[in-house]
Amino acid sequence: MDCLNERILRRVIQGDQAAFAELYKYYRTPALKFCITLLKDEEEAENMIHEVFIKIWDRRSQINPTLNFTSYLFTCLRNMAFDHLKKMEKNNQLKQQYLEKMAAARDEEQEDKEMKFQLLYTAVNLLSEKRKQILFLNIEEGKSYQEIAEMLMISKNTVKNQLVKAKQFLREKVDMAAL
Repeated sequence: MDCLNERILRRVIQGDQAAFAELYKYYRTPALKFCITLLKDEEEAENMIHEVFIKIWDRRSQINPTLNFTSYLFTCLRNMAFDHLKKMEKNNQLKQQYLEKMAAARDEEQEDKEMKFQLLYTAVNLLSEKRKQILFLNIEEGKSYQEIAEMLMISKNTVKNQLVKAKQFLREKVDMAAL
């Protein structure tokens, strides 16, 4: 094939597309096997062969037909495969860094929630027993102002005022402590 290769390469250099198709057909199977062994991905190997042959066509004027074209082709494929593998490794590292940052952010968010819950729990314990009771009935049991007023035998307006003051107190304590 060396003599034939040289003849075909000279035609390719001159822009003969039929000669280029013949060259591609001759090298496609061994090039594909070679790339698959490096990449372990048939689809990516196929894409890589197409890319290399496109580059060969684009740079056909630089080809020396007296040199070993097979060696040139497989060196190009090997270099492109290694570049691809390096890029994949870098992508995996970036993905891993991103996942680690997201996990750290989730942990930080969880810690922040836990801290706020602890602050809220502490602040609730600072409320008077009456306000604590009204807050509990409203939030935990879902009772309306009217229901709480009837249960505790106080006015609906007193319930409303006590809830407003309790919630305001809790907001202030949690916000101040979070700073």
